[in-house]
Amino acid sequence: MYGWTGKILRIDLSKGNCSVEELPPGLAREYIGGRGLGDRILFDEIDPRIDALSPENKLIFATGALTGTGVPAGGRFVVVGNLPSPALWGTPYAEATSVPI
Repeated sequence: MYGWTGKILRIDLSKGNCSVEELPPGLAREYIGGRGLGDRILFDEIDPRIDALSPENKLIFATGALTGTGVPAGGRFVVVGNLPSPALWGTPYAEATSVPI
């Protein structure tokens, strides 16, 4: 699992808590990349009928296995969440780029 830190950081804004969990190795292998991991976590942990603005909803920031390695375009991350539209979720992409000095 080179490239992965093997951790999930969970932040509960309602309670002001945060915790670190181990990333299950099988999950990382089956869903390579931020979008796959984010979609799987969202699918497993929330009811698709939940209100998008509810405190029980989740907003997931997920990176892929190449983030932080220096590989071109390896600094991408995805934000996954339940959309206000019924039975839909969104996965917009963003890329963090750095310029060598």
